Amino acid sequence: MNKKEGILRPFKHIHGGAHLPHNKNTAEIATEMIASPETVIIPMQQHIGAPCNPLVKSGDKVFVGTKIAESDAFVSAPIHSSVSGVVKEVTKITLNNGTKCDAVIIENDKTDTLDPSLKPREVKTPQDLINAAKECGLVGLGGAGFPTYIKLMTSDDKPIDTLIINGAECEPFITADYRECMENPEDVLYGIYLIKEVLNLKQVIIGIEDNKPKALKILYDIAADERDIKDEVKVMKLKSHYPQGAEKVLIYTTTGRKVPLGKLPADVGCIVMNITSIAVLARFIKQGLPLTHKRITVDGNAVNKKGNYLCPIGTKIEDVLSFAEATEEEKILMGGPMMGNAIVDKSLPIVKSTNALLAFKGKEAQNAEISNCINCARCLGACPMNLRPRLVETALELKEGANEYKKLNVEYCIECGSCAFSCPARRPLVEAMRLAKAEIRKAGKK
Repeated sequence: MNKKEGILRPFKHIHGGAHLPHNKNTAEIATEMIASPETVIIPMQQHIGAPCNPLVKSGDKVFVGTKIAESDAFVSAPIHSSVSGVVKEVTKITLNNGTKCDAVIIENDKTDTLDPSLKPREVKTPQDLINAAKECGLVGLGGAGFPTYIKLMTSDDKPIDTLIINGAECEPFITADYRECMENPEDVLYGIYLIKEVLNLKQVIIGIEDNKPKALKILYDIAADERDIKDEVKVMKLKSHYPQGAEKVLIYTTTGRKVPLGKLPADVGCIVMNITSIAVLARFIKQGLPLTHKRITVDGNAVNKKGNYLCPIGTKIEDVLSFAEATEEEKILMGGPMMGNAIVDKSLPIVKSTNALLAFKGKEAQNAEISNCINCARCLGACPMNLRPRLVETALELKEGANEYKKLNVEYCIECGSCAFSCPARRPLVEAMRLAKAEIRKAGKK
């Protein structure tokens, strides 16, 4: 063990945020594979950027890991079959956000036969690493779904010196990344040191909240690994304070650097990857298996068999909830209670970025009653980006237009929900921020 090893303190502390109940009910429940679904529905839009084009048609035989869709667009990521079987059809579906896209429906033969073309990848150069991340189909797992291979691109005008590993998992209920750390530490270790070596990075900072002591010990051992000769891999223990895991917040906390509006972490010399992304990429390089399955946390008072479940991507939400013995659910969220989206159609599938399904009933399923703003300014104090959510809501109500919304810096909003959580009047502040940003985008297109 490296004798110099120590745990770093946060470089900076964010403004605002919220102290949330953790509700990590499934933290010590080992991952279980769900019952194999009869069919999977695999959407062609599972990432930020251009949707993929199907490479298969009705009647085609596919295997686990077969590439079934890709795009020539720069911002995109290929999609692979999560089961072996026969393509039933390629059809149009409407996603939960209202987006319409193609989807490949596959009848599962339940043999889980791997594609015979899958093989380990040799990664020695930065381009090898970029190619591997792209062929893996890897995107942000739990966030907006930004293609990972773009994150790994370096250039002389944008030198990268820091890899930040996101182990915060600050949303209540969700423990999927925590289980990755607990169950597959060797993949996390392999991925961290491979990326550091190939990209010749000066430092790696592993950020983890202080409510995960068992994972902290594992990550400390990774940082103290004998291959860290120059002691450049460090663990930083973060306060359990939402939204600690938001990308821009994490960069500021761990390095003190601020990502400008419209810029990426690479513009401030950073790459940010969560623990599951690191492990998935490591397994692809070692085994050749692309991103086909996703671990998700299933919790909520309507779930009788709470747990962490490994699901083929494309599994219908209703199949997951049925396996977890959810009953009488009145409200379903895909994701956490702060940034998740309400589900109205249980026949829709889980996708690459799904990290949780929460099902509630009774009192916990009811939305709080909205009342008039009392001008308490708690939303201002809670916003980690120092914005004024109530002013944005008012400007939106008055239809003041995109220019006014820009003056209020609404584009800096990370939609964390801290403002709405802190509001005693339960104003729909996050929705207002989203609508204002949409108006700015619409004006820009015109």
